[in-house]
Amino acid sequence: MKSTTLLLTLGFTLGIAAIETLKADTFGSGSNTFTIDFVTVGNVGNADDAGAGGGIYSSPYGGVNYSYRMGVYEISKQQINFATNLGLANVPSGVYTSDKPATGLTWNQAAAFVNWLNTSSGHQAAYNLTYNGGWTLNLWSSAQAWQQGGENLFRHKDAYYFLPSEDEWYKSAFHKNDGVTANYWDYATGSNSAPTPIGSTGGNATGTAVYSQGSNTPADVRNAGGLSAYGTMAQSGNVWEWIEGALDGTNNNPTETRQIRGGYAQNPNNYLSAHAWRYDFDPTNVNYDTGFRVASIGGTASVPEPGQVASSLLLLVLGAAGVAIHRRRLKKRASKSTASL
Repeated sequence: MKSTTLLLTLGFTLGIAAIETLKADTFGSGSNTFTIDFVTVGNVGNADDAGAGGGIYSSPYGGVNYSYRMGVYEISKQQINFATNLGLANVPSGVYTSDKPATGLTWNQAAAFVNWLNTSSGHQAAYNLTYNGGWTLNLWSSAQAWQQGGENLFRHKDAYYFLPSEDEWYKSAFHKNDGVTANYWDYATGSNSAPTPIGSTGGNATGTAVYSQGSNTPADVRNAGGLSAYGTMAQSGNVWEWIEGALDGTNNNPTETRQIRGGYAQNPNNYLSAHAWRYDFDPTNVNYDTGFRVASIGGTASVPEPGQVASSLLLLVLGAAGVAIHRRRLKKRASKSTASL
């Protein structure tokens, strides 16, 4: 009886907990396996940042009418190297060491890596890219294009992984995660005060960020300061990040300039702010101080990998088996009691 109860409790408790605590999507295989951690950005239908000013360079942003996931960390050099070992081509990984951000990529090259994440895991490519000595973006048709939050001809409607739009990026960085409000922090460390600067050796204390340092070297992606209200790291500081969209937000011209956000390790704090000047570059431009992070659809902490689901379901099956055994024993005991009468 006790062993059956223990099996029942462990099976259901561990099975459910295993599913609920998954936080990463897994890519690659063997020695080239890597993960990308995601956090859910909910509060569907929140308002834009009403205090962000106006005009093309400082319009209100951050309102998103669907749930999505944002990468906790910037993509690292090592993650691109692993993908390259498995077939990704014509995408460099940058000049820094393995766990530091992948920089020196064009927007098109970052988009090609995102396409690899999709196609290598059985999903639709996000971007209509072709390669002929260099990457070229082609627009999707309206029937093929992403329509949530407005038509986006850059992104396919069935894309699973993608570069974040400005609203998606801004919300995960600065929104206070307090419902469908227009309440935003000034910095992506959950504060209106400038973060405490830390250097390239990094750290993850609350209210810190990698900026205003003498060297040009960012910190490792998993050790680059405190977290935003949603749990992302280094959306203020470390390296600039490519945004999916064009400066004017129309996304209807494949060669128009793309935005970068977030600030770099050497920049002062005003570059890190929610209200910082918006910068843009040609999508074929290479910057040693610019990397990127990945966003995804979904409203849970992550999408479990098949093997992880199988393990969790096995625990649930064991729990169910415990229930069945327990019920049979009770039924047999009841039959004996009836016979003795």
